[in-house]
Amino acid sequence: MLPLSYRHMLGLLRTITVYPKQMRFFPCSVAPNSKDKFDASYPMAGDKETLISMGFDSARVEWALKATGNRGLQPAMDHILENESKPVPSMDSVSESAPSSNAMDVDDEEDMEALKDLGVAAAGDVEAKSIKCSQCGKIFKNTALANYHAEKSGHDQFEESTEEVKPLTEEEKKQRLEELRAKMMEKKAKKAEQDAIEAKANENIRRKQGKDVHKIREELQAKEAIKEAEQKRRDKLEDAKARAAIKAQIEADKKARADKAAREKALREGRPITDAPGTSDPANPGPAAAASASSGVAGKDYAETRLQIRMSTGGQPYTTTLSSDSPLLAVAEFLAGQTLNVDVETVSFAQHFPRKTFSRSDFSKSLRSLGLTPSAVLIATP
Repeated sequence: MLPLSYRHMLGLLRTITVYPKQMRFFPCSVAPNSKDKFDASYPMAGDKETLISMGFDSARVEWALKATGNRGLQPAMDHILENESKPVPSMDSVSESAPSSNAMDVDDEEDMEALKDLGVAAAGDVEAKSIKCSQCGKIFKNTALANYHAEKSGHDQFEESTEEVKPLTEEEKKQRLEELRAKMMEKKAKKAEQDAIEAKANENIRRKQGKDVHKIREELQAKEAIKEAEQKRRDKLEDAKARAAIKAQIEADKKARADKAAREKALREGRPITDAPGTSDPANPGPAAAASASSGVAGKDYAETRLQIRMSTGGQPYTTTLSSDSPLLAVAEFLAGQTLNVDVETVSFAQHFPRKTFSRSDFSKSLRSLGLTPSAVLIATP
């Protein structure tokens, strides 16, 4: 091994600071009492020369170094391979990235202290030709390539060597370039495959979530529709019951006023007070019924009509007494108030004897005009 000059050692110390894994150099056989003078700086080629020596075009090398902010070989190589199909732009239009500031400047006093700590004295001016990895034995032309090897392999023990790295021939440069391109294409293919797998998995998750959300939304809508339908039916039933109660109250008030007027008239005329027509038991007609029959009162003259309503679907019949002037619609409203199976808007009525079917236009006619007084049996179809 060669003794290191003072400037050589400074170059190595500066190089150590940029290695992420604290790459260590082991200079050997440095003569402590050497009288050799400190000669010129160690001749290390830059990233540009290294890339050009690998077979890359100088214009593309300059573009890559400027675009990556001189951050090293790997970023520059990635930039060249990723943009090899693009034309080289003008250097004035290329935005320069901020270079990394890992390297640290030290003054002469600090350099001397570092040398003392390492126990290294000034050495001769024998020129080193390369840097050798103590762990695998590979030799490198400059610190940039050694840095690249350290980052990729994890090796951190290097030393100077007098072995000279032979320059690559044109065929070797082409072969090296093809190998780099093949590695880059393989890396891109693996990344594209991984991206496709992740995209497919994400799409499956998105579709499953979409189906679940759609199913939940449909179930909620169905439940809401059922609730709304039930609420509407309850509202209709309550409305029908309320209307039937109001009409029944109105009819009761009318009947009470009519009875009162009949009593007052009978008192004024000195006649005995009798019940109103139609209020006595049909099986046991009272004096009023007899008087009406004897006086020739027709059925259409009865104030009230007693109805029995049977469902066409079967079941218990419904009975009610309404004013003879009430429309057939009142019968439909009464029936809708008794069962949820009947809707006022769709129910229809028929009579077996005499056989007759009532149309929707008959719903506005009175029971008297339809010939249903004093009593009748109706068949209701929901």
